[in-house]
Amino acid sequence: MFAGEYLCKLDEKGRFIVPSPIRERLEAEGSVVVFLKGPDQAIWFYSAVEWEKVLERAHASLNEDQSRLFMHTLVSEAGTSEVDKTGRILIPGRLRKLVPVDEDQEVVLVGLYRHLEIWNPAEWRRYLSRTEDQNEQHLGKISNIL
Repeated sequence: MFAGEYLCKLDEKGRFIVPSPIRERLEAEGSVVVFLKGPDQAIWFYSAVEWEKVLERAHASLNEDQSRLFMHTLVSEAGTSEVDKTGRILIPGRLRKLVPVDEDQEVVLVGLYRHLEIWNPAEWRRYLSRTEDQNEQHLGKISNIL
């Protein structure tokens, strides 16, 4: 399971060092990751193992039209990368453009159970601010789980 929020610095090629808790999980699953366009100017990424599970669930639960839409809008846009020997991972260029980085070249990596999201730090803060009221509505139920 992926969890936590990490600030990562991108190098000039669009690579970042994967935080060790995330890297350990990715390496345990083969170190290949799949990136895809997420909502709200974020990039989602899955380990290859988890991505295969997503594809299997899609195949089993979507009808033909839904499956074509899934393939055309998500799968066709997906890109792969691999954690290198130094623990870095390259965000594919066409997807990196979805998360415009500031001059400091930092991104926020957010763990969300089975996948991770990559955000521009300013956009991440705006998203949290926009969803604050909605989050408070659900806080009671969330607290009961804890």
